[in-house]
Amino acid sequence: MKRILAATCLALLAAAPAYARETRVEQPLQALLDSQEAKDAGIDGSVKFYLAGQPHPAVVESFGSDVSNRKTNAANKSDEAACRWVTLSVLKALQDGAKAKGANAVIDVVSFYKAKEFSSPTSYECYAGAILAGMALKGTYAKVK
Repeated sequence: MKRILAATCLALLAAAPAYARETRVEQPLQALLDSQEAKDAGIDGSVKFYLAGQPHPAVVESFGSDVSNRKTNAANKSDEAACRWVTLSVLKALQDGAKAKGANAVIDVVSFYKAKEFSSPTSYECYAGAILAGMALKGTYAKVK
């Protein structure tokens, strides 16, 4: 009996990596920012977000760079829904950081999950699994015209 139990445990441990999932999801940032979900999450429009490669107004003052990294429960959610939710959490943290520094924008924003940079002038990336979704954004706080 003990041998069967030990063999079963070993088989489950060996199979565990097969169940781990980290699916890359790429979505447009502006659609998220314009959504009711964003308003409900407290993204109030007082801080503008500009992805790297996206044109932005002239910078009056720069306040340094920052990274916000979050994870959220992805259970019983589609990958896209989990990624929208976790991204809103990251954007809210960056918005709050910008306000605290007197910035009205976060510019040159790139996805920075596990310190791997993904840059697009229209989209962000997120990684979703069976249990968690995670994402990070890196950008520069700025006061723009």
